[in-house]
Amino acid sequence: MDPLSTTLQALADPTRRAILARLAEGETSVTELAKPFAMSLPAVSKHLKVLEHAGLITRSREAQWRPCRLEAAPMREAAEWLERYRVMWEAKLDRLADYLASIEDERDGVAPLAADATATGSVDDDR
Repeated sequence: MDPLSTTLQALADPTRRAILARLAEGETSVTELAKPFAMSLPAVSKHLKVLEHAGLITRSREAQWRPCRLEAAPMREAAEWLERYRVMWEAKLDRLADYLASIEDERDGVAPLAADATATGSVDDDR
């Protein structure tokens, strides 16, 4: 699988996103990462393996402490890929908004004139 797909697959899970959010505050141990989740330590370890495989975290060993650290490069690459599409969709939505505004302006421009003419009695009297 290509790196972008691997990153997006890893980010698809809310538990893994929560782990990354915690790691954004600084490195911490696997045990600390597991505390807020109602799952076993081996289950958290499986999530960490997915994140590590995607290059989103690194794990090291310092004596008995096994800290995890966030690696932002894959997320930056995913964000850059998504940004291209965001720009495209915003441009399309801006054009749609302009088109809808022009239709509304045309409708608003015609309707008040007809209503004003009827209200003032200045409708064409050449009947």
